[in-house]
Amino acid sequence: MTITTVRDLRRMLPKTYDHRREVLSEVCMVLSQHKNLEAVKDKFVFNDGTVKNLISLTGTVMVFYEGKRYNIPVCLWLNESYPRSAPICYVKPTRDMMIVSSRHVNSNGEIMLPYLDEWRHTQCDLHSLIQVIMAVFSEVSPVCILQVDSRLVVEECSHVILDREDNLLFCENNETNC
Repeated sequence: MTITTVRDLRRMLPKTYDHRREVLSEVCMVLSQHKNLEAVKDKFVFNDGTVKNLISLTGTVMVFYEGKRYNIPVCLWLNESYPRSAPICYVKPTRDMMIVSSRHVNSNGEIMLPYLDEWRHTQCDLHSLIQVIMAVFSEVSPVCILQVDSRLVVEECSHVILDREDNLLFCENNETNC
């Protein structure tokens, strides 16, 4: 569920959060500075199978990679103990993107940064985390665009046209009706 106002955020922030005021304050500040992120309440499944309703900051962060601007889709989950514990962060590729594994992003899209590993609630915050993510992804992109094979063209999902390797047209005698 998307949260749009401070009042909605306060009402929808699960009561299980240990530091509700700090979470509210920090999330509101980040949302005012990063217009492509929104607060969302949703179910998060931990590696051990535990499911909890958590708040996330979901959307895109802008990076400049090789001189061009890109919007990288991310999801920053805030655990109930936040800000005493680091967010759980993922790159969330769209269907036309693929994750590029690196030392900062695993094949599941989990973002792995020293900033997260060394999280100290008195020194670390969401705004700084987003700045670190933007800097790292400006050096090594966590996603790439999936390339469509130009020899395969799908038109309205009703039939497929294949190009021959010898660039000759298929003759009527070669066609197969399925």
